Amino acid sequence: MWGSELFGALLAIFDKRIIQYLHSLSGFGGEFMTILETVCRDLDAVRSRRPLVHNITNYVVMNETANAILCIGALPIMAHAKEEVEEMVSAADALVLNIGTLSTDWIDAMEIAGRRANEKSIPVILDPVGAGATSFRTNSCLRLLESVKVSIIRANAGEAAALVGISSEVKGVESIAASQSPEGIAKSCAAEFGCAAAITGKIDVVSDGIRTARISNGDAMLGRVVGTGCMSTAIVGCFAGVNADSFMAAVDGLMAFGIAGEIAAEASGDKPGTFHVELYNALGALSSNDIRSRARLDITA
Repeated sequence: MWGSELFGALLAIFDKRIIQYLHSLSGFGGEFMTILETVCRDLDAVRSRRPLVHNITNYVVMNETANAILCIGALPIMAHAKEEVEEMVSAADALVLNIGTLSTDWIDAMEIAGRRANEKSIPVILDPVGAGATSFRTNSCLRLLESVKVSIIRANAGEAAALVGISSEVKGVESIAASQSPEGIAKSCAAEFGCAAAITGKIDVVSDGIRTARISNGDAMLGRVVGTGCMSTAIVGCFAGVNADSFMAAVDGLMAFGIAGEIAAEASGDKPGTFHVELYNALGALSSNDIRSRARLDITA
């Protein structure tokens, strides 16, 4: 009996997830563990403090991002009228600006809200959807970055490259190619705009110009549902509402969202509609245990 119990215990130790977890620790030791525990702590803080996240976002994803914010444990508000955004953002813990279905009036509202957020020391997260696809989109983002102190830019590689003049190809809102690596683009964005840059893709990269993190969580199914990039920005906004370290808030949000995507894909299989629902379920049920067992993170100075 003792031998079979020992054998069972050894099998548990070498469970696939634990092997992945131990592998991810290789070479990072205490720093990795510190960041991992910060992600867990901040997830608990989102659930206990319920930060209010003010979104000026696009028509396509308003429902999706509001649900994602609510499921992770924060509170969403979607308000874009110029007449009320100053008052609304004054009560918020974070402001998310997403230009997906932009118009001049909406950019005006974003600028008004962003300036008030700066006055109140409220973090501002920018999602430059489709930057590089048209000059109007690129110039609108640059206008916001000039007039508003942005804490975090969350973009794909093509969008972020367009903001700093790096050659890239953006088709609609999708990044097709960029002439530099995501790490190089993230560092360039961080240096140019004095913020944390979170570049999402097969591997997510976050940099504040000093620290750089590579997050290998996520699943291909995230690319088969409209709005998951915008959802990830909104989740980053939730964590920015509880952690003033913009680099860490971006790591928090992208890791949490990527792990939720993995869990959702395991539950849904190859069914995008089911995956959409399971993503909300996974965000709602996400635990510190999930973070500790699934995190795949590389950190460099």
